[in-house]
Amino acid sequence: MRIALAGNPNSGKTTLFNDLTGSTAHVGNWPGVTVERKEGVYKTKDTIVKIIDLPGIYSLSPYTPEEIVSRNYLVEETPDVIINVIDATNLERNLYLTTQILEMDCQVVVALNMMDSVEKLEMKIDPAYLEKKLGVPVVPISALRSHGVKELMERVVQVAGQKRSGQSVLQDSYLGSVVEQTISEIKQANEPHPVFAASKLLEGDELAIGASKLASKVAEIKESIPCHELLGNDFEAIIADLRYQFITKDINKVITQKQNDSLKSSDKADRILTHKWFGLPIFFAFMFGVFHFTFSGDFLFLSKLGLDPVESPGVFLQTKLGEFSAFIIDKISAGLESLGVAEWVHGLLVDGVLAGLDAVLSFLPQILMLFLFLSIMEDSGYMARAAFLMDRVLRRFGLSGKAFMPLLMGFGCSVPAMMATRTLESEKERRLTIMLMPFFSCGAKLPVWAMFSAAIFPDNADFVVFAIYMLGIATAIIAAIILKKFFFKGEVTPFILELPAYHLPRIKNLILHLWDKLKGFLIRASTIIAGATVVIWVLANFSFGFEMVEANSADSMIGVMGDFLKPIFIPLGFASGEDGWKAVVAALTGLLAKEMVVSTMGILYNPGIDGDALEDDGAADALIVTIAAAFSPLAAVSYMAFNLLSVPCMAAVATANSELRSRKWTWITIAFWLGTAWVVAFLIYQIGSLLGIGV
Repeated sequence: MRIALAGNPNSGKTTLFNDLTGSTAHVGNWPGVTVERKEGVYKTKDTIVKIIDLPGIYSLSPYTPEEIVSRNYLVEETPDVIINVIDATNLERNLYLTTQILEMDCQVVVALNMMDSVEKLEMKIDPAYLEKKLGVPVVPISALRSHGVKELMERVVQVAGQKRSGQSVLQDSYLGSVVEQTISEIKQANEPHPVFAASKLLEGDELAIGASKLASKVAEIKESIPCHELLGNDFEAIIADLRYQFITKDINKVITQKQNDSLKSSDKADRILTHKWFGLPIFFAFMFGVFHFTFSGDFLFLSKLGLDPVESPGVFLQTKLGEFSAFIIDKISAGLESLGVAEWVHGLLVDGVLAGLDAVLSFLPQILMLFLFLSIMEDSGYMARAAFLMDRVLRRFGLSGKAFMPLLMGFGCSVPAMMATRTLESEKERRLTIMLMPFFSCGAKLPVWAMFSAAIFPDNADFVVFAIYMLGIATAIIAAIILKKFFFKGEVTPFILELPAYHLPRIKNLILHLWDKLKGFLIRASTIIAGATVVIWVLANFSFGFEMVEANSADSMIGVMGDFLKPIFIPLGFASGEDGWKAVVAALTGLLAKEMVVSTMGILYNPGIDGDALEDDGAADALIVTIAAAFSPLAAVSYMAFNLLSVPCMAAVATANSELRSRKWTWITIAFWLGTAWVVAFLIYQIGSLLGIGV
């Protein structure tokens, strides 16, 4: 059995999908487009139900890729049942899509969602009357709290397999005879979903006209109608008006609301959180609090009060994981020695694979904690407010607030963030957003910031990490100004955003989100990073004549390559000295995957050191000591800036190429990323040197 979930954005559709499918959900793309496709499985006693979560849409008109994808699926694949998820607190707007879905030759069940919010607003909705009005089952639910979900699926299973013919609200309007005549013509031609096709042909829908052989016949039918009686000849507007007339006609019988002149709680919060002057400072203060909670070694600033500092939860968890991983690696190392394995095998497994993986995985608690806070912001409704606040800022730089969502996703991963630019109507805005994407620090870069803040700035780690994020945002703003002035001239597209009501995030959804991030990170660690660390270890321990040399010497293959490229990076401050090639090599491997920066450094700077060099006391904090000795504070900032702004990873390059749909623009974008990274790192080091800061 196949069930499709359809509904408006912010109707709670994805929350219902997560509740029904849980860990069975997987994400891909619809064939031929980059619109996200979510599928999962819901199991009952008697059957297995395949759930397809269609993109959030406001109508089935061909205006956006999401609307086209949803419409094509419903028309061409016809699921057994469509669950139309409705936000009960915005009934009139949500029912517009319902009137179109009801025209499909398919069973429809309406899920009247957010009924808990309806009660808080002191509203009452009569599901039985709405069911009679629509002619399909209507089930009140709260997907956030799993209330009514079981009853919903019982109704779905009950109607599945039964035949249903589409019905249109237009059939009972003054256009009824025209609609019936059009439906009759379509039925004779054996075209699918005749009621839906009739309404779309009468609207002048481009997709319907292109797919039907009866377009000219329907045009003749429309011309036979006295236009003065229809207040003009704009049939799309006329039909939309008739749909809303049906919705609003008896809405007072469906909804009753207690008169309350006081502001809703969401409105009260928005008076402060979206304030013209206070909104952005509050947002940045909240973000700093997140970084302090995650990265600070002086939680609650106790050292400022003369007390012993306490580690933040993020640092505490990182320390404990580091101690555990060091213990495991020590045991493996001792086991290999007792077996008498060859020295090169021991070095490859312990100094190569385990040391490289450990250097990255030790930062996993902080990565997950940051994603947790971002998920809470999104699920609570605050992220939409952040987009609203940023619209006023971004509009000055050639972007709308709609671009803020993909850019914000860049803090998680650049790949889905670039895919999210499909929601931007303007090709100019889409290209500009993709070009700015790497400047928003993704999760893969977090180990780099954590390593350098622990090694160079242990007393101000939270401030340093926050400053790196702000550097990326500042660079994006300056770059946007330059690009807009010379390459992307023109007006910015309008930004329309629905602000959902605030609500507490659901624990289950947060856990599923974190599990998805953890699973992806572990897969990358066990495949790409593990494989790359083996390659790097071989390059660092063998010469071009394939003779084993002293570990990580300049005579190794990787040493020769790094030494050759050093002159390009010497002006940036981190490639000077005998071991400068190591920093160069680590930065270059970071172009493949940013996690490789720390893995490479763990191999190159600490040959023969067992355990997690960042956390293991037995290793004498080896990596922190060697990094602190190899980098001045200014060189460390320059190095972090280069890794922040350069190519995120090869997966991001492939995605950018797919989204830009132009090899020319792909190469321009790569050159822009590398050029910006070099210039910013150069300015940081050279200006800092002139001022004598952190040299």
